[in-house]
Amino acid sequence: MKEVAFIKLTDTFKDKLFRMAKRLLVSTEEAEDATQEILLKLWKNKSSITGYKNVEAFAMTMTKNFCFDKLKAKESENMKLVHSNYSSREASLHRKTEAKDTMDWVQRVMNELPAQQRMIVQLRDIEQYDNHEIAKMLDMNETAVRVSLSRARKWIRTEIEKKHSYGIT
Repeated sequence: MKEVAFIKLTDTFKDKLFRMAKRLLVSTEEAEDATQEILLKLWKNKSSITGYKNVEAFAMTMTKNFCFDKLKAKESENMKLVHSNYSSREASLHRKTEAKDTMDWVQRVMNELPAQQRMIVQLRDIEQYDNHEIAKMLDMNETAVRVSLSRARKWIRTEIEKKHSYGIT
């Protein structure tokens, strides 16, 4: 496989690899490193890439495994960097801050999910894979994917309702 063909192939899914790595590793830098590492591994094995039916699914599985290995090696050390930059000079800035806080909160809620449920939500709701593809990537039964997704969504919904009903009697 030539360099141009490889770039054309991987350009279609490299952003998805990054988003999955970011979801798992939290740190942008770690996610960038993981994405680059996966692309390098694919390049080194470019001669066997054509043997895969779905290179994207293979790369997503590689990314998932790589990130889990990285997390295990760091013993699930908290790598999250929290940046707070609040200023209430303008109403629009206040709304942006509020939206960012909400997104940060939702991300924290999702990070509390078990790893498998977090991965399924990421693949289904963010990456837009269907249940059949997720089942193949995670080596699970399609019914188990549906059940895990349902439980994860229910738990997220419950946590969101708790936040929004805070202080209301």
